[in-house]
Amino acid sequence: MIKDLPNKLKLLRAENRYTQRQLAQKLQVSPSIVSGYETGDRTPSLENLLALAKLYNCSTDYLLGMNADEPSIAIDTEGLTIQQITVLQDLVAVMKDEI
Repeated sequence: MIKDLPNKLKLLRAENRYTQRQLAQKLQVSPSIVSGYETGDRTPSLENLLALAKLYNCSTDYLLGMNADEPSIAIDTEGLTIQQITVLQDLVAVMKDEI
């Protein structure tokens, strides 16, 4: 079992106002599998872990306990050009310097 993963998944589901059934439909699994994730009886597959991170707009590192207790914000860059992504990265760098 991955440390704190069950608690994080339950908290994120509640914060996003999904029932276990609704989340199960989004992941295309049964509600009992979602329940197993939240009790620690089951561990999400890599595919479902990635889907959960995307759905909750957080990093897989956060879900896996590889970084601070605060979730990282993931930005969906799908459909953007490399130039557009670079501009976003530059903007974030500038904002970090100003804080």
